[in-house]
Amino acid sequence: MAAEVLAALRPSPGGRYVDGTVGGAGHAARILEASSPAGWLWGCDRDGVAVEVACRRLGEAYAGRFEVRRGNFSELADWVPAASCDGVLLDLGVSSPQVDCAERGFSFQQEGPLDMRMDDRQLRTAADLVNDLSADELATVFWEYGDERDSRRFARAIVHDRGQRKFATTRQLAELIERLAPRHGKKSHPATRVFQALRIAVNDEIGSLKRGLVAAVDVLKPGGRLAVITFHSLEDRMVKEFGRDRAREYTYPGEVDVPELRKPCVPELKWVSRKAVLPGAAELAENPRSRSAQLRVLEKI
Repeated sequence: MAAEVLAALRPSPGGRYVDGTVGGAGHAARILEASSPAGWLWGCDRDGVAVEVACRRLGEAYAGRFEVRRGNFSELADWVPAASCDGVLLDLGVSSPQVDCAERGFSFQQEGPLDMRMDDRQLRTAADLVNDLSADELATVFWEYGDERDSRRFARAIVHDRGQRKFATTRQLAELIERLAPRHGKKSHPATRVFQALRIAVNDEIGSLKRGLVAAVDVLKPGGRLAVITFHSLEDRMVKEFGRDRAREYTYPGEVDVPELRKPCVPELKWVSRKAVLPGAAELAENPRSRSAQLRVLEKI
């Protein structure tokens, strides 16, 4: 969604921007080009391979105008100056290069180790979760992070099967799920939600997003914009709730909004658009994986 991101962030000459999920530097290059000749970009990614690719790509055309580090966008405020940025982009989820690399273990469509780590310096893998968590714990992961209706049945079957043989590969897990829930002509694989849930749990994506949204607002200057691309309902709901909370003109004690207990406050953010921006027809035709993408944009007051 490069065109939509540029429209949201409005890069200008000399502006300062953050790409918190730099990946292959597609968005980063477009932002630097639009902010020429003196725009600056801070970028980071948990994936060491992505950082190397981004540095090579950006270094060829934008040397001296960017800094890319390996790390989690939840830590942005630790190294990007407070209130210094005109725009922050967070493009969530797993990247196409990660999915397409069987050795990374993100995809059930290819045989590979049951890994799913975005940062290979991390010790815990998807195999560790599948082989070590209790049936109740696995069911909670599948339900909370994947909205999997058969979470308990799948979890019990995993615990039963691992007693005979530990889970080590993506196909081993995917084939078990498919035996329990045959496709019967359905387009989506029955293991889709289980793999999504495990990936989110392994990489603490929900915790990272919670911390990352706060960090992004900290590094934005007044008038700066936060653009977040989400790919599933759990992420999107979190972004909407964060935006509502920070754009509200009142606070209330506790977790329940009781009108009589409201107290006025100055909002920190405002919505640029209440509705999510969706990919256009041309992008959907070129990149079918973008079909579930939604872009939400907030502006710091």
